[in-house]
Amino acid sequence: MDESGFSLLPTACRTWSPRGQTPILRHCFNWPKLSAISAVTPNPHAYLHLVPGSITSPQVIRFVHHRLRWIPTPLFLLWDGGNPHRSRLTRAALAVHRHRLRVYRLPAYAPELNPDEWLWAWLKQHALRGLRPSDLRVLCQSIRAAVRRLRRRPDIIRSFFQACPLSF
Repeated sequence: MDESGFSLLPTACRTWSPRGQTPILRHCFNWPKLSAISAVTPNPHAYLHLVPGSITSPQVIRFVHHRLRWIPTPLFLLWDGGNPHRSRLTRAALAVHRHRLRVYRLPAYAPELNPDEWLWAWLKQHALRGLRPSDLRVLCQSIRAAVRRLRRRPDIIRSFFQACPLSF
């Protein structure tokens, strides 16, 4: 646990179920697929873009270009091996920004090395825990609201970087 009181390790949480009984949330998740592109920075800030369906290379390129437009300092991208990250289209589009952009590929499955994965772990385990949205619109609103609340807690965003064994 860090000074903010936020622990990245799984902990017991309070629920409305009787003591000793695991709560069961019954919900029919029958909406279309929703994907997210997100980024965190050690300065600290969190960025999010929700995409209906699967994420494609043009969406990744647009997200990175938008970050480059609004963040004047050099950017370091820590990427997993997702197809949109590895595509020729993405590599060619981002090659133009070599002077400001460095891309580092993480090992095949190493979520503990990626601060962005800690962001999603926090959202799922804390901010959105127990959420049962009625439709996709409510889910998107809930995720965006949780990220807005997180932006007001820079100590939590910093803890995502402190939890990674890499030096930033």
